[in-house]
Amino acid sequence: MKLAIVTGASSGIGAAIASRLLNLGYSVIGISRTIDAGRFKSENFIALNADLSDKKETLELCETLKKKSPFILINAAGFGRFEPHEELSAATITDMTFLNLTAPMLLTNSLLRDLKKNDGYLININSIEAIRASKFAGVYSATKAGLKAFGDSLFEETRKSGLSITNINPDMTESAFYDELRFETSKKEDEKLFASDIADAVEHILKMRKGAVVSDYTIRSLKFGISKKKS
Repeated sequence: MKLAIVTGASSGIGAAIASRLLNLGYSVIGISRTIDAGRFKSENFIALNADLSDKKETLELCETLKKKSPFILINAAGFGRFEPHEELSAATITDMTFLNLTAPMLLTNSLLRDLKKNDGYLININSIEAIRASKFAGVYSATKAGLKAFGDSLFEETRKSGLSITNINPDMTESAFYDELRFETSKKEDEKLFASDIADAVEHILKMRKGAVVSDYTIRSLKFGISKKKS
């Protein structure tokens, strides 16, 4: 049974992807600060608790995962804060940068040899903000654009191997991502994405002919919508 590693697997996009991979017959290691082994009620699921915004915990996780031999790595963990830049705390900036960008690069560094040897898949869950500029999103956009650039560069670097690399750039997706923000996705289904839409994209990538790669996969809602939360 081939092994997939999914970060941010406790909720939202990461959880939807982990569930889909289990249904497709993969064994899955799910990584999150709050995840537990019973999250998916599957004997093929292993939970690893780690705070990927913390350098020490991330490096320890990298050493643990080096003992595995994954076929798939999906970097889905991330968070965003959307405020005027001068109002962001130093801790928010450093945590966001480490979780969204540094941790995926460290995990990829640890697992890349095995991913190449196994002719596997590296999939980065970026954001629509990786390919556009929005006010109040400077740090978040920078981290996601950086992760996309990292994936693009690795795609060129590893093309002599059998590794497939894809950046997925979703539009606003209904999830716990917005729990601590002042806005959230629209209530209308055609004005937002669902986490299952991103899982559909992952399944599509994995079922394509191995000689073809969608290196950049942008998913938008049919219409645009956003809801401001009541104060």
